[in-house]
Amino acid sequence: MTHQEIRKKFLDFFEKRGHKIIPSSLLVPEDKSVLFTTAGMQQFKKYYLDNDSPYGNKIASIQKCLRTVDIDEVGDESHLTFFEMLGNFSFKFPEAKDSYFKKEAIKHSYDLIVNDFGVPLRRIKISVFKGDDKNDISIDQESLEIWKSLGIPEEKIFFGEIKDNFWGPTGEEGPCGPTTEIHIDGIEVWNIVFNEYYCNKEKHLIPLQRKGVDTGMGLERLVMVLQGSKSVFETDLFSPIITELRNKNLYDYQSNQKFERIISDHLKAGVFVISDGVMPSNLGRGYILRKLIRKIMRHSKKLNLHDDFLQRSVKTIINIYKEYYPDLEKNEEKVLEVFNEEFQKFEKLLSREIPKIEKDVEEFKNKGYKFIPGAYVFNTQSSIGVGVEIVQDIAKEKGMEINMEEVKKEEEKHKKVSRVSQDKKFIKL
Repeated sequence: MTHQEIRKKFLDFFEKRGHKIIPSSLLVPEDKSVLFTTAGMQQFKKYYLDNDSPYGNKIASIQKCLRTVDIDEVGDESHLTFFEMLGNFSFKFPEAKDSYFKKEAIKHSYDLIVNDFGVPLRRIKISVFKGDDKNDISIDQESLEIWKSLGIPEEKIFFGEIKDNFWGPTGEEGPCGPTTEIHIDGIEVWNIVFNEYYCNKEKHLIPLQRKGVDTGMGLERLVMVLQGSKSVFETDLFSPIITELRNKNLYDYQSNQKFERIISDHLKAGVFVISDGVMPSNLGRGYILRKLIRKIMRHSKKLNLHDDFLQRSVKTIINIYKEYYPDLEKNEEKVLEVFNEEFQKFEKLLSREIPKIEKDVEEFKNKGYKFIPGAYVFNTQSSIGVGVEIVQDIAKEKGMEINMEEVKKEEEKHKKVSRVSQDKKFIKL
């Protein structure tokens, strides 16, 4: 089953059950407390509260998302920065007749996964919220009983703590609640959130009178399990990009698998972020984009990729997604221009300074250092402009860490020196 067929089956399933299909919002959200859209429910957040939804109370969407919390894990079997979230949503239960809650939400997910996608029950396990005494939240007995009524054996259901089976809010405050999750072959695929609480800025949970359903199923993980792949990078959402990287047989694939995965993920994220209007900078969203591009460039040099890999790979990414996101094709020239400009800016550092830092880190390791000294990290940033995150990447590749406390102390020490120097200068004048 191709990713196109999976998308269509998901949207058709919920449309037949009375859900309005809503297009993805931009990666730059309305919510100013977050840098990027990280979940499908973000554009619908206000509808869980007092605002009426213009689309009715049952919605489904495929939302493009960007999360950098797991950026250092990218390269394994399942972590990504850019991904798409399949979701179905229900607002204002039990007030609105066209809304639903736990029973229907769980039944929908069971029917889609087991009946429509044909995943056998032997591959499925379910998690349910075990409750939390500290926050006075009871075990989600209702979800447990619903799953059992659908034929899920009790030994296939396990209980999760609040850190695993309680989701939200997105941003500083908002709706949140306990979750039940579908795991296929040990991989969490679908997270079904029951918004029963409002979490305020003080992190207090206030029960909501009108409850809601917010589900999120990662397309990449779903495609992986349905296509029988060992990783998200071996699906038709990634294999064309990696094939393009390998086009000229310039590196050993087996020993460099992690690097080609990082490049393909970060390239995809960059294409979408730039297309949605973000430009590289040293602050906020622009800083994240710059960090992604510089990691692409560092790793592309390791793989001896020629300059034309960028144009070929961007074209491949756009071809995968243009049916669903036509703006990508319209913005292709702009995307390439931004990538090329950043590559040119970083070239001097990459060719001259980065090899020296790699050599220094190797020497620290050989001398028995557990951490890269804070003074060294600070100096690379202040004197030659190589950011902490780059040194951190190099250290991790060499099996070392940075002592961030030492780095902060160095920064404070130099701030004090700078202030004293400015005061003396002022007195002299």
